[in-house]
Amino acid sequence: MTAKLPQLSLFFPMHNEIGNVDAVAASAIEAGSRFADQFEVLLVDDGSTDGTSERIDELAAAHPEVRAIHHPRNRGYGGALQSGIRNSRMEWIFYSDGDNQFDLAEISKLLPLLDRADIVSGYRERRRDAAHRILFAWIFRQVTHALFGVNLKDPDCAFKIYDASIFREMELTSEGAMIDVEILSRARRAGARIAEVGVSHRAREYGDSSGGRPDVVFRAAGEMWRLWWALRKTPGR
Repeated sequence: MTAKLPQLSLFFPMHNEIGNVDAVAASAIEAGSRFADQFEVLLVDDGSTDGTSERIDELAAAHPEVRAIHHPRNRGYGGALQSGIRNSRMEWIFYSDGDNQFDLAEISKLLPLLDRADIVSGYRERRRDAAHRILFAWIFRQVTHALFGVNLKDPDCAFKIYDASIFREMELTSEGAMIDVEILSRARRAGARIAEVGVSHRAREYGDSSGGRPDVVFRAAGEMWRLWWALRKTPGR
C-alpha cells in the first residue's frame, strides 16, 4: 500500500476531554496531511460538560479540515463511534480515542496491510492502563472470541482503519463498549478481511477513563447478550 491514501477521515470520540482535545486535533491534522492526499478530522463530542464541546467548535472554526459533531446528551462510546462513522465522507475511515493515548504517527504501521485487508486493527503491545482494566480486557477478549468468533489480540483497541464501503449495508446497534466487537463481527460475517498490527500505548495524562466503571461493564454485558441473540437470528449478516 502506498504511503498515502487518496482520502481519509480521522475521527475521535470525546467525553470531557478538555485537557486532550487540542493535542489530539493537532496530531490528527498532522497525520492527515502525512498519510492522505485529502482528509478530514471529525471531533465527536458525546455530551461533554467540561468545555470540550465549545473547544471543538473553536477548532473547527480555525481549521477547515476539522468538523465538530455534537451529541446533546451522553449516548455512550458506541453512539459516538456510530456518529463518527456515519458522518465520515472519505474512502477510508480511521478512528482513535480522544484521550491522546496513541501516537497517530503509527498509522504508518496500518497502511502496508491495506493491500490485503479491509480492516486493520491495532493491538496494544504494552497496555498502559490500570490493572483492573487490563483484567477486564482479558476477560472481554475470551468471552467475545467464544461468542462471536472475533479472534483478535485486542478487539477493542481504539486504533483502527476501515474501508468505508463495509459500513454501507451495516446496521449498528451498540451504544456502549460492544461497538468494536459488533463492527468486527458483522464485517467478518460479510466477508471482510481483517488484519492486526502492534502499536504503542501511553498512559493517560489528562481526564478520567470510564471504561472500568461498574455501570459501563454491566451495560456492555447487556449489549453482549442482545448482540449475540441478534446475530444468532440473522446468520451471515
